[in-house]
Amino acid sequence: MIEIGKWQTLTAIRSKDFGVYLGEKEHPEETVLLPRKQVPDTLKAGGSIEVFIYRDSQDRKIATVNQPKLTVGQIGLLKAASVGSFGAFMDCGLERDVLLPFKEQTARVETGKEYLVYMYVDKSERLCVTMRLYPHLDRHPPYSRNDAFRGTVYEYKEHMGAFVAVDNRYSGLIPGSELFHPVYVGDAVEGRILNVREDGKMDLSIRRPAYLQMNVDGDLILKRIKEEQGVLPFTDKASPDRIRKEFGMSKNEFKRAVGKLLKEGHIEITEQEIRLKQMDDTREQ
Repeated sequence: MIEIGKWQTLTAIRSKDFGVYLGEKEHPEETVLLPRKQVPDTLKAGGSIEVFIYRDSQDRKIATVNQPKLTVGQIGLLKAASVGSFGAFMDCGLERDVLLPFKEQTARVETGKEYLVYMYVDKSERLCVTMRLYPHLDRHPPYSRNDAFRGTVYEYKEHMGAFVAVDNRYSGLIPGSELFHPVYVGDAVEGRILNVREDGKMDLSIRRPAYLQMNVDGDLILKRIKEEQGVLPFTDKASPDRIRKEFGMSKNEFKRAVGKLLKEGHIEITEQEIRLKQMDDTREQ
């Protein structure tokens, strides 16, 4: 059986001016065309060749020796070539782009941007891709708590957080409590693993461990104070919402970083503001 979306080794059944018809020796009645421009000179009648099968613009099965970026059952990044009335058309490395139906999108798709997708064959036996990756991700990650990770955001739900395919393969979630700046579907992210659950899902953070993040946050705060002519018009008693808006960090993280700066003698704190105590070029960004 000649299957859509897979590499198959087929036999040259008959040749025409416009190409060679390929098939299986056991089922010579079912054939697929390999266009003449892709037929190697070494292929003779009865010879074998490995080809990828998809459908052309007229929905006919067709063979190619070109390498697609994805095959059926694989997950990978594809760039949106265009957006039409049925969905987005993704560049999969073949002469015909593959459809990402609107119903299979987890966010608005923008032309020219890459998205992580899974390739499948739809009910009409056409190649399609989906951004709904959760059912297709591996639940056996080779990671432990505090390991570093890299991945791609494939879905965002406000009440839960950002869903990430770690290594574009394993299931992870950045909880909303760990998101102190916006992330978007298609973004590449990195950070550390907070927890690996019994079901194989991972809780993630894009912030460093507290003892390391404190230095980064302190530098950010100090830089901001210098930009504000040496005065920050609020203290660590400000509301969590204001701190999150101004610095993209939690109130506890802000207090830890401010406390470190105070201990090091870089700042002083009044009732209403944080002031630069001395200019310190060694911490300039």
